[in-house]
Amino acid sequence: MEVQIFGVKKNADTRKALRFFAERRVRTHFVDLNERPASPGELKRFVERFGIDRLVDRESRRFDELGLRHARLSDERWVERLADEPLLLVMPLVRSGNLLTVGLAEQDWTAWMGK
Repeated sequence: MEVQIFGVKKNADTRKALRFFAERRVRTHFVDLNERPASPGELKRFVERFGIDRLVDRESRRFDELGLRHARLSDERWVERLADEPLLLVMPLVRSGNLLTVGLAEQDWTAWMGK
């Protein structure tokens, strides 16, 4: 099994995800969104599965700094915005093949390993 983790090093949930997989000796590929943003195509995969509302961290400082509290954007525009501003994402985004999770999802990850 191999997983891809999208997040930033300063995010506590991203660090927990990295530790979770490391403790179980699962091979991980970490994508630091501060260094290399997720592609819109990759983000669309998560949006199709979970919806845009699940991906946008409306409690983040960056969300307030950008004044998005009352923004009404289309899903397409949100994907562009999330690609440009990764700190707006709920982190981590974890992918293993076609399996996807948003945020800290240890129960789901444990189930993946059982397959």
